Amino acid sequence: MHDVTNINLNYDRPIKIAEDIFWVGFYDVEAGLHCNPYLIVDGGEAIVIDGGSRPDFSTVMMKILQTGISPSHIVALIYQHYDPDLCGSIPNFEDIINRDDLKIITSKCNNMFIRHYSVTSPLLDIEEGDFVFEFSSGRKLEFIKTPYSHSAGSCVTFDSKTGVLFTSDLFGSYSVEWGLFLNLSEDCRTCTDYYNCPRGKSYCPLGIF
Repeated sequence: MHDVTNINLNYDRPIKIAEDIFWVGFYDVEAGLHCNPYLIVDGGEAIVIDGGSRPDFSTVMMKILQTGISPSHIVALIYQHYDPDLCGSIPNFEDIINRDDLKIITSKCNNMFIRHYSVTSPLLDIEEGDFVFEFSSGRKLEFIKTPYSHSAGSCVTFDSKTGVLFTSDLFGSYSVEWGLFLNLSEDCRTCTDYYNCPRGKSYCPLGIF
């Protein structure tokens, strides 16, 4: 696959990061936190990971439509923790997807908060499915708990087909200096001076906490 990190990225469009996987988020140049939902397409089925906040919904859904996917093809919504910047748009997704069998998948610890977003679809615990979601094709998504980053119900999602790991807030930080991809030079990998960049950069992506 071509190296998507080295092309000019158009954040106004969905960005394909791997086979049948798209970033469908919202890039706000003035915001310190960014909406980073992902769409995985598998044949006639699709899932959305960390769908975003209610104000971001129109942007996220427009990008989903731009991939050629109909909302009715979305069979599940996966939420890796319960904050409103990830979960606030659940009612919007439920309305436009309009499937009686739509599943909302997350950790049981998250459900006590997610249910307050006016959820009507079943809330499924990742443990009940042995930490796996399987598409009709047999493609599997694996869930791994990360309870120390940053809540008891936090988890990450691994796509066994492409090797992509969806890390949610595991490596998240607040910064107006944002890019979808992080490319580090060898100097950056070994540098420990997070506040005075030897290369003269205005900020250090590894030193943002």
